[in-house]
Amino acid sequence: MKQAQIHIDTQGEGQDLVMLHGWGVNSAVFTPLHSALHEYRVHYVDLPGFGLSQPLAGDINLWVDALIARLPEQAIWAGWSLGGLVATRAALNYPHKIKALATIASSPCFMAREAESWPGIPPAVLAQFATQLGQDLPKTIERFLAIQAMGTATAKEEIKRLKALVLAKPLPSEQALAQGLGMLTEIDLRPELAKLELPWLRLWGRLDGLVPRRVTGLMPQHAGPLEEVVFAKASHAPFFSHQEEFVQAFTGWLKQIAL
Repeated sequence: MKQAQIHIDTQGEGQDLVMLHGWGVNSAVFTPLHSALHEYRVHYVDLPGFGLSQPLAGDINLWVDALIARLPEQAIWAGWSLGGLVATRAALNYPHKIKALATIASSPCFMAREAESWPGIPPAVLAQFATQLGQDLPKTIERFLAIQAMGTATAKEEIKRLKALVLAKPLPSEQALAQGLGMLTEIDLRPELAKLELPWLRLWGRLDGLVPRRVTGLMPQHAGPLEEVVFAKASHAPFFSHQEEFVQAFTGWLKQIAL
C-alpha cells in the first residue's frame, strides 16, 4: 500500500524542532513564528489531509507512525491544540526518538467529561461541528476559527489574519476533519501521562474557550521536568494573539533543552 504524502516545510539550521498545527487549519498558521525560530531547524508539518498533505486512513497511532517515519530523531516536538494531542501520542509511543515535548493550548482529553468533573469542549459542540462538515466546509472552519479567538481584545483581527493564512493552502479534506474531530472527541491520554519522562513545556491561554484554565490544575503528574506558562490575556492561539510573550517563553525553554 502506497504511503500518504506528508508535506513538511523545513527551514533553518540547528536543533530539530517539529511544529504541528490544530484542527481545521494547516502549518501556515505558524508563519508569524518563522523569524523568531530561525536558530532552529524547524519542520512545519501539514497533518494528514490538511494543507498540502494527503489524507491517511486510520487512527492517531497511524498518523504518528507516518510522521515519525518522515521526521528526524531527537527533535523537539511542539503541537498546538489537536497537534498537541498528536505530539503527546508520539512522545508516548516513541519516547526514545523524541527529545522533548511542548504543547500549546492542548489537552490530553479535549472533550468535557461531566461525570469526572473534567473541563473541556461540550460534547454537543463537537457533535455540531461533525454534523456541519458535510454541509458547508469553509463556513464550518470559519466558525471554529472564531471560537479559537473568542475572549481576546483583538478577536476580530485575529480571525481575519488566521483565515488569510489558512486559506493560502487548500482546504482540509472532509475525511481528515472527521478523523480530527473523532480524536478530539474520543482520545483520553490522561492515564498514560505518568509514563512520560521527557522534558515538557505546557503553554496555556487563560481565556481559552476550548481548553479551560481549570485543566492546568487537574493535569496528572508526569515523571519528567515540567514547565508551565499561562498567558493571562490569551485565548486558544497565544502564539498568534500574544506573539512576543509566547516567543519569549517558548524560545527561553528551547534554549535550555537544546543545550
